[in-house]
Amino acid sequence: MEALPTNLQRLQGNVAIVTGGSRGIGRATALALAAEGATVVVNYASSRESADRVVAEIEAMGSQAIALPADVSKADQVEELVNAVMEKWGQVDVLVNNAGITRDTLLLRMKPEDWQAVIDLNLTGVFLCTRAVSKIMLKQRSGRIVNITSVAGQMGNPGQANYSAAKAGVIGFTKTVAKELATRGITVNAVAPGFIETDMTADLKAEGILQFIPLGRYGKPEEVAGLIRFLAADPAAAYITGQVMNVDGGMVMA
Repeated sequence: MEALPTNLQRLQGNVAIVTGGSRGIGRATALALAAEGATVVVNYASSRESADRVVAEIEAMGSQAIALPADVSKADQVEELVNAVMEKWGQVDVLVNNAGITRDTLLLRMKPEDWQAVIDLNLTGVFLCTRAVSKIMLKQRSGRIVNITSVAGQMGNPGQANYSAAKAGVIGFTKTVAKELATRGITVNAVAPGFIETDMTADLKAEGILQFIPLGRYGKPEEVAGLIRFLAADPAAAYITGQVMNVDGGMVMA
């Protein structure tokens, strides 16, 4: 991966939690925030080895990081995660709700458990993590929250009724929480990736998708992380809240 510039360090002294931070967009985001000087909590559910590799990359950059396990769809595990962060550093300044899964199939074939699993992690997980850190940020009177939604939540996608519903829910959740937390200087925004080169898209047939992407290619995780980095770290983003910003090569033009 190309080295990120580290001269700005706008998050020096800040603590950031990235859920699902062991690979793909989460990994790129963890590295991007570390490049800004943040201490990064790399959350993972099962891939400890991958999370440890991200931590090692961050430490090689000269920043601090720790890998912490939690299934963010479980309230008790989210509480343990946030408590562990508070016990170690006493603050949470940035939360990136990135953890997510897919269980794709057409509606008539979709099992209730596949519907529920996607809703639980992709939507309820965002609620649980945001609720946990917002208590801290309200006391701090500062904080930045970035929720990862998807173009599927804006335009729908055949075979992804569960995923599209969850991601659409993230958009509504983002706007509501942004209004609730704004008076304490906390910003809440959503980033909507299109088709990005990750494990999730590895098995898709590119030729059938690229025709709908004006830029004619998949995006890179670092391109999504760049927008997250701006929303989390840049002083110019302090007046941006309740917004949904796309990184999709032009798929959705509203």
